[in-house]
Amino acid sequence: MSKKYSRIISTGSYLPEKILTNYDLEKMVDTSHNWIFERTGINQRHIADENESTVDMAYEASLKSIKKSNINAEDIDMIIVATTTPERAFPSTAVLLQNKLDIKDCFAFDINAACTGFIYALDIADKYIKNNSINNILVIGTEKMSTLVDWSDRNTCVLFGDGAGSVIIGSSNNPGIISSTIGSNGNYKDLLTVNPDSDFIEMKGNDVFKIAVNTMGKIARETLDQHDLKIDDVDWLIPHQANSRIISAIAKKLSLPSEKIIMTVGNHGNTSAASIPLAIDYAVESGDLKKEDTILLEAFGAGFTWGSTLLKF
Repeated sequence: MSKKYSRIISTGSYLPEKILTNYDLEKMVDTSHNWIFERTGINQRHIADENESTVDMAYEASLKSIKKSNINAEDIDMIIVATTTPERAFPSTAVLLQNKLDIKDCFAFDINAACTGFIYALDIADKYIKNNSINNILVIGTEKMSTLVDWSDRNTCVLFGDGAGSVIIGSSNNPGIISSTIGSNGNYKDLLTVNPDSDFIEMKGNDVFKIAVNTMGKIARETLDQHDLKIDDVDWLIPHQANSRIISAIAKKLSLPSEKIIMTVGNHGNTSAASIPLAIDYAVESGDLKKEDTILLEAFGAGFTWGSTLLKF
């Protein structure tokens, strides 16, 4: 049996119609556009309608990636949804999405690794395909972070947005996903969390910043060293879009020029598990991302969780 590789064969994304700008937030909480932008690089974020769920957003993103692929919906063997904001406790968002897409002969499940969820999902999808188990996997990151935000807390409400991004991972005779690394450390569980009493996000920003920059810089170097690659061999870094200062600090650690970084945080805000697939689809649609480009994906999230994926597009 010939060796199978996993490869991204199509992408899709969805952003809610409503846009909340920094100037809108000035009317809601004690803040200003300049204060927000200087600290985060964020200009605006998309906010889902009250009746618009993570399933609805995942569905719209999935339709786009299916349409752009060379397969039909019934050819999908597996659905993985990364989310921290499921529509229901159960059934899973993935099963609800499977039903909405009318895909009957596949299996589906959710994972929650916070902002690193999409990287975790890619790692799982890669292993299923390389084990010759299945051929086509729909991987989605979808988040309605606005439901977890305390809109009176100026330190956190300015950061988050809603949206969904999707990719279809297919089997290939040519290398796509080269390697992935995932990890976590529960000792940091209280530095970025949802308070169980209020159900709102709480964050110790300075601590998160330092650990995120150090961890993501470290795993990037380890990933490149593992494959005898230099940073110049990477065409694009597509990091989790949490904060422009974090992304810039990581780039500085890696000596990576800003022209090689896909940045969407300014228009999307932090969309947690949806941020990387949203950024990938943005790069595809803008024409920046081309076939055979070498890409390094990186994420860091509550837990703490972290991960990286090195791939050929």
